[in-house]
Amino acid sequence: MRNHTVVTKFILLGIPGTQGLQRTLLYLFSVLYLCNLLGNVLIFATIICSPRLHTPMYFFLGNLSIFDLGFSSTTAPKMLCYLSGRSRAISFQGCVAQLFFYHFLGCTECFLYTVMACDRFVAICFPLRYSVIMNHRVCSALAVGTWMSGCVHASLLTSLTFQLPYCGSNQVDYYFCDIPAVLSLACADTSLAQTVGFTNVGLLSLICFSLILVSYVRIGISISKIRSTEGKQRAFSTCSAHLAAILCAYGPVIIIYLQPDPSPLLGAIVQILNNLVTPTLNPLIYSLRNKDVKSALSSMFPKRCCSLENQ
Repeated sequence: MRNHTVVTKFILLGIPGTQGLQRTLLYLFSVLYLCNLLGNVLIFATIICSPRLHTPMYFFLGNLSIFDLGFSSTTAPKMLCYLSGRSRAISFQGCVAQLFFYHFLGCTECFLYTVMACDRFVAICFPLRYSVIMNHRVCSALAVGTWMSGCVHASLLTSLTFQLPYCGSNQVDYYFCDIPAVLSLACADTSLAQTVGFTNVGLLSLICFSLILVSYVRIGISISKIRSTEGKQRAFSTCSAHLAAILCAYGPVIIIYLQPDPSPLLGAIVQILNNLVTPTLNPLIYSLRNKDVKSALSSMFPKRCCSLENQ
């Protein structure tokens, strides 16, 4: 190691196989990122300002908006920076922070989706006891638990990745500092970090996804026992958006981390869907189709909504 220079910064090589498309990708990703910021900030502000939305379901939805804002902001600003022709360099400390917050927020979202599935399970299967079971203290404890679990998960992965020496090439063959791309540059045995990263990310996602499936199987059984058609439609409408968001969030994680040798371009596309597209779609598929949220928005912007209705 004495014959090598210790790495103090990394060079992000960008999205594989997209040479010559930088300007097109810059415009596309800028629009998506802006829509993500506006949509999630609007949903979060609506939940905060509307007393009728101060319920467990919207409490967790507000948490999801915060995570979506942070998750996309972990990778998008730097990606847009070098797509615009600026420096591709990122400091060693910046790479550490990017990897930590990416896995911290990503893991927290996985846990949050699981908690939201449990919330829907209690609401549909035990409607008369819902307010007692999902009280303020329980919701707060679940939210704090998701944050703390995500922090422990990310701290473990980050420490295992960056306790290794980096003294050779500093060119990260990816558009952000993720574990597989960074570990390939280490000057030591990376088998432990690779094994723990694969187990923690891939297996943890599968466990959470399995718990969600179990919850929705029970929900489906309960919905099938509802006699009225209106009651079935109402129960299904409260779950359909959550199911769509789950498929968008968990699908990319499972595809990337459970493939033995994924294509670099396919991995980048799937991860961009997870990092940027899904957080942008969440306000649409999860919130803006909801009647309570629409009503709260109309009360926040009455003049604007009236003018739209007149048109």
